[in-house]
Amino acid sequence: MGLLDSVLGAISGKTDGSGGANALVGVLGGLLQQSGGLQGLANKFSQGGCGNVFSSWVGLGENQSISSDQIQNCLGSDQVKALAAKMGIDPAQASNLLAEFLPKVVDKLTPTGKVDPNADHQQGLAALIPSLLQTFAGSGTART
Repeated sequence: MGLLDSVLGAISGKTDGSGGANALVGVLGGLLQQSGGLQGLANKFSQGGCGNVFSSWVGLGENQSISSDQIQNCLGSDQVKALAAKMGIDPAQASNLLAEFLPKVVDKLTPTGKVDPNADHQQGLAALIPSLLQTFAGSGTART
């Protein structure tokens, strides 16, 4: 089952309870690991011209939105394609999901408004599963 199926299942209530969130956490964990953690991800977004957007996710203020095209530009099409393959969806859907959920995840992983280089982001991601499930259930529909 692909991530999109898991997300749709979580939204409609047809899931084992955490399938969509677990899949998303796995993909985001891989993204963080490949990027060198949150600091590495911040550097990618800065190099892609979206450093101020990423900083808004880390900071304590309101999160700025990001488009799927900006996600592609900052992460690179090869990385988005690889993530899409892991999720079992096409790259455009992966970009849309990342544009929707990455700001929320980065925000939750930086509760003090700063990137902590010593933080265990994998453990932090696992702790986000309940709130991601609420996000899935609360959105009513999946953007694809």
